[in-house]
Amino acid sequence: MITTISGIVLLLFFLAAAIRVLNEYERGIIFRLGRVIGAKGPGLIILIPIVDKMVKVSLRLVAMDVDPQDVITRDNVSVKVNAVIYFRVMEPVKSIIEVENYMYATSQLAQTTLRSVCGQAELDELLSERDQINSKLQGILDSQTDPWGIKVSTVEVKHIDLPQEMQRAMAKQAEAERERRAKVINAEGEFQASTRLAEASTIMRDHPIALQLRYLQTLREIATENNSTTVFPIPIDLFKPFLSLIGEKKG
Repeated sequence: MITTISGIVLLLFFLAAAIRVLNEYERGIIFRLGRVIGAKGPGLIILIPIVDKMVKVSLRLVAMDVDPQDVITRDNVSVKVNAVIYFRVMEPVKSIIEVENYMYATSQLAQTTLRSVCGQAELDELLSERDQINSKLQGILDSQTDPWGIKVSTVEVKHIDLPQEMQRAMAKQAEAERERRAKVINAEGEFQASTRLAEASTIMRDHPIALQLRYLQTLREIATENNSTTVFPIPIDLFKPFLSLIGEKKG
């Protein structure tokens, strides 16, 4: 009886040490007496107790924040830049045997690469050309982590922290730019108005009747807007057409 109980207990210990269950997104790297025999999973995995050792690796996409880095840009402006990187393990065996801790190694590599790339750009490029900075960061990180079996899919610069004096200088620059645009628009409007007035004066010079009609229209507007009596001088040119008609009839 005691022998049977001991056998059952040993069997349970053996099963507990030998059976592993891996999820769909996990792979198990099997080391047999210190030697890699391959990656297994997902599902039920049976190990040889004491002989085999398994290391789990997740194949899911990892979003990792890169701590803010102090960067001096090419035009000697000190800023703080942080970013986020998205990567996943593509070859589980390499991610274990080629690097001691791929998460830590990727984080450190991202920090140094972020400082290097942002230090080669000017401040205006960092603010206005983020897509190019992101693409450059992604290309460098992907090539550096490829021997580890890791694929860096996306790198995004999240925030650029500027010094207070630089923020004030940029605010003044933006205000000056808006004032310049306002003056240009105002000058353009004045130019268009003067052009139209010149065209109108040419038309009235060639057609005196148009000037007289405009004169009568002005009288009508004044009479409509004001209730008081308005004395308005009538130029003799207004009667010239009528006088010429009377002269023709008499002749």
